[in-house]
Amino acid sequence: MKKGFTLIELMVVVAIVAFLAMIAVPNFKKFLAKAKRAEAYMNLHAIYAAQKAYWAEHGEYAQALSGANGAGWQPEGYKGGGAQENFYYTYGFAGGGEGTHHFTGKLGTSVSALSGSRAGKDGFVVAAAGDIMGNGDADVITIDQDNTITIVHDALK
Repeated sequence: MKKGFTLIELMVVVAIVAFLAMIAVPNFKKFLAKAKRAEAYMNLHAIYAAQKAYWAEHGEYAQALSGANGAGWQPEGYKGGGAQENFYYTYGFAGGGEGTHHFTGKLGTSVSALSGSRAGKDGFVVAAAGDIMGNGDADVITIDQDNTITIVHDALK
């Protein structure tokens, strides 16, 4: 007599494993999205520090992040924007050009998601946006002159 598993027993085990994977994958995707959001918090705080340093020198906040009249910030290892980048979110101001007013991350989120960002004599709002769940719905976070982080649109809900 040969010992082994029947086809029915193997199919039951495969079904159980598939069910457990079906439960685990969405939780794992949300975990990865939260890790990407942590990057945004870190970079927004760095932009805040750069804006405060610019204000101390010029008496107003920079309307660009980099370049001649910029706050002197760009993401570490910036390569020109897009898929080759090491950062996920798009950072900066809605108007202006790539590499000066905004920096596009590897998720390729459109600069239009940064609407509401601004800078002037009395304050600034810089935005970060990224499609961290991969469903076309951008997660949008801002920081202002008071170092207040605001989740404008929560893609994790």
